[in-house]
Amino acid sequence: MGRARDVRGVRGVRVDGPAGASAALRPRLLGRSTVNVVVAVSVLYTLLPVLWLVLAATKGSDALFSSDLLSFRDFALFSNVRALFATDGGLYGRWYVNSLLYAVLGAALGALISVACGYAFDKYRFRHKEKLFGLVLAAVMVPQTVLALPLYLMASGTGVVNTFWAVFVPVLFNPFGVYLGRIFSQGYVPDEVLEAARVDGAGELATYAKVSLRMLVPGVVTIFLFQLTGIWNNFFLPLVMLSDQHLYPVSLGLFTWNSQASVTPDYYPVVITGSLLAVLPLIVAFALLQRFWRSGLTAGAVK
Repeated sequence: MGRARDVRGVRGVRVDGPAGASAALRPRLLGRSTVNVVVAVSVLYTLLPVLWLVLAATKGSDALFSSDLLSFRDFALFSNVRALFATDGGLYGRWYVNSLLYAVLGAALGALISVACGYAFDKYRFRHKEKLFGLVLAAVMVPQTVLALPLYLMASGTGVVNTFWAVFVPVLFNPFGVYLGRIFSQGYVPDEVLEAARVDGAGELATYAKVSLRMLVPGVVTIFLFQLTGIWNNFFLPLVMLSDQHLYPVSLGLFTWNSQASVTPDYYPVVITGSLLAVLPLIVAFALLQRFWRSGLTAGAVK
């Protein structure tokens, strides 16, 4: 008889034969199954509200409160969209444009500002640099709702309350974006490249604009997506700053309509359809920029 082949168990115990090999693989399969179940539950938890929103946006007010939500009868998506843009004189379209201005333009400028500040913290030496960066990190932990009242008092003192600038200017500055900007600068911009540019006679602004900023494009896109999501979903700051409905973003406008829906139920299909359309810009942004976003998130992971 030949010698049986030895297989080492999971905890270092010697087990002979094929039965030992299957026993060693069993914990791996069990762990993989557990991970798959957790991932499946997480996906369902994330997608089920979106699926409900899509289905509810296709129903009229009568079918919305009945048990026919999952059926394809009474398809009313297009009529809901027409009613959405006709309600209150087409106010939703104005809110949508406001949100695009606040979020897209604000996120783009905010990302450039954050990357420039992070680059300065990384590449330049100045007094109390680390102390100032510590203040930036401390500001990351401060909730935005806590800052709403001081921002309102500052806006009131400068006379910009209930204007576009009262919401637009505060979203340009993001401490977390500055932190990410420094991380990306450390991972993407080698000091040797900057020294070579300086030896060639390039100034600091030219070096940053023509050399460093091109290397930091994945970081700019990543910070832009974070900023875009935060500004688009921003609710409390516009609530404090604005009283003119023509300046509302989508989030605050839908909240106003939802408050009226308890008195006028006809607003419910409008609010649901408006919520569905409000998600689309974020989906489009992540779909178009995911290539840069993935590379940005893995910056510095492998050295």
